[in-house]
Amino acid sequence: MSTAQLLDENNLIASGAELALLSSSYSFTEGPAADKEGNVYFTDQPNNEIIKWNAKTNELSTFLSESGRSNGMYFNSEGKLISCADMNNELWSIDKDGNHIVIIEQYNNQLLNGPNDLWIAPNGNIYFTDPLYKREYWTRDPEMQQDGKYVYLLTKNGTLSRVTSTYEQPNGIVGTPDGKILYVADIGADKIFRYNIDKKGELTKKSLFTNMGSDGMTLDNEGNLYVTGKGVTVFNKNGKKIAYIPVPEEWTANICFGGTDNSTLFITASKSVYTLKMKVKGAQ
Repeated sequence: MSTAQLLDENNLIASGAELALLSSSYSFTEGPAADKEGNVYFTDQPNNEIIKWNAKTNELSTFLSESGRSNGMYFNSEGKLISCADMNNELWSIDKDGNHIVIIEQYNNQLLNGPNDLWIAPNGNIYFTDPLYKREYWTRDPEMQQDGKYVYLLTKNGTLSRVTSTYEQPNGIVGTPDGKILYVADIGADKIFRYNIDKKGELTKKSLFTNMGSDGMTLDNEGNLYVTGKGVTVFNKNGKKIAYIPVPEEWTANICFGGTDNSTLFITASKSVYTLKMKVKGAQ
């Protein structure tokens, strides 16, 4: 259990709110993503499931078994759940009934290393990270398939390209609602970088945002960046640490905003999932 103390300089957390445990019945939780109603879908990757949290009833239910070992996920504007399906190093598009199609499976006629996390820009462009975390369930060659670990751009018309140089271990990724800024975590180098996104979707003006890596990340409507790993650390848009939320688990893997009013912080952490009521709302 973390012994670090709660920090909340800007009063982001709702008055009197406490971290609430929803369940500890999983093997390793990841990839939370909220739909338009505020329901949150997250993965239990070792058990190959996607679980749904109902924002109105606070109930958990299995949405999809045989989920392609989904990891990071994000809803697109059409209500499809786009998933980093790690089983066969693919991106999936999953409809409301759990049916899926494969939307990407290779680059330059080779498998990807293993897509990990993604963010979808307002224009439909998908940015995703492709590190290498060797999985015991892989039946293919477990070594790196590409010549490095990159961030990729999949445009709405289906064009796939690399938009960064190689990273040590790219992981968390999130962008601003206006589609102009992208944050990418290199968890291997303990750094988070900030990019401008130009009109073509390319990344420009790379700058160091903070000397801290992250697993999953999210943004609130004030532009603050929420970083995971050991608990949850929050930075304002200038890179100043303004909050720390201790989470009593070995690892906090990912995070998003959800709930009926988009002000519930939903946290996936090791075998557990938690919620925390906030004053701020998720970026939209």
